[in-house]
Amino acid sequence: MVKFGSEEWGKQFCQKLNESEAYNKAAETWEGDFVFVMEFEDGTKEVRLYVDLWHGKCRGTAIVGSDKEAEFIMSGSYSNWVKVAKKELDPIQGLMTGKFKLEGDMAKIMRATKAAVELVNCVTEVENVEF
Repeated sequence: MVKFGSEEWGKQFCQKLNESEAYNKAAETWEGDFVFVMEFEDGTKEVRLYVDLWHGKCRGTAIVGSDKEAEFIMSGSYSNWVKVAKKELDPIQGLMTGKFKLEGDMAKIMRATKAAVELVNCVTEVENVEF
């Protein structure tokens, strides 16, 4: 089992992105990195997963500190990230309804909705995940 949001989970997620023809095609012109921030409801900590995305490929992931800069920072509660991973919540819908916050160019994200859909599909393909 791999813990959702862990460094090992991030590596497996990156591998799924790189194996996905659908993601590669949908994101072939995408240039931009993300930090996905998972905030625990009890307020004790957060996990910040850096994902380096470039022209339909994942160039790497890492757990990072709050000083790591990226073109996009998307944050939300851990429970909402779990809903995304289980395909119970669309991340774009989550942004529109305030379940997630985005720092960065929202218009750029909206022009790449197909890539976002395929990215989420890859999230759900990571196997043996512990939530």
